Amino acid sequence: MPIDIETFESSTENRLQHSRETNADRVMRFLAAHPDQAFTQSEIRDATDINAGSISVVLSRLEERGLVRHKGIYWALGEADDIAAYGSMVQSTRAANDRFGEENMDEWLEHAVDDEDEVTE
Repeated sequence: MPIDIETFESSTENRLQHSRETNADRVMRFLAAHPDQAFTQSEIRDATDINAGSISVVLSRLEERGLVRHKGIYWALGEADDIAAYGSMVQSTRAANDRFGEENMDEWLEHAVDDEDEVTE
């Protein structure tokens, strides 16, 4: 999938070689490129190359976060404030990953607290 020239110019070579764009990132990038339009689920799926079994879940999760809107069979980019917050979070995460490296999920899980392990004072 192509990237925009700003991303190409501002990214490190390491970041471009190891891009791990999520399905949510793909949907958000696609809808952000067309903020004045709404699309069907299948149109978004085809434009983003997301698996047919995954697109519904991705769109539903984005809707729960206010990042996309849904009416009938159509989906569109969410409201400006929610999108700005999402964009800021994505940029911060990418900057941290470029500087410190990406997190290792297995290492993170070793230190995570289980829901059953209540912390008491």
